[in-house]
Amino acid sequence: MEIAQLIAGRASSEIVTCDVTMSVREVVGILAEKRIGAIPVMEAGKVAGIFSERDIVYRLASEGSACLNHAVGSVMTAPAITVDPRKTVLEALGLMTRRRIRHLPVVEGDHMCGFISIGDLVKSRMDEISTEAEALREYIQTA
Repeated sequence: MEIAQLIAGRASSEIVTCDVTMSVREVVGILAEKRIGAIPVMEAGKVAGIFSERDIVYRLASEGSACLNHAVGSVMTAPAITVDPRKTVLEALGLMTRRRIRHLPVVEGDHMCGFISIGDLVKSRMDEISTEAEALREYIQTA
């Protein structure tokens, strides 16, 4: 299955994002309010980076609470690792595994058209395997 199929029912306008100029404190508030682990950081309509729970933990460990006043653009992970919507779920899973990340902006050209997590991909893959297993069961029963 391609990533485009996975995000087909989602509106890109519903993706929670933040701007590079927002404070870390503001963005942490968004993560907490929305109960999400990462957020794409935008600059001039393009993905500039990703800000995740890991970024805040690393900064708190090294700088303490003073990091909460920094612009998120200065503490985000950049450049963002992205995936093309024409890639398969397995290709995206491989990329996430190799790069040790849990979230990917789906980008076509300069436009972000989706945001996926490793949970989205694992669920998709499990559904696919379940469908295949059911088809095999039916085949065996009718053979």
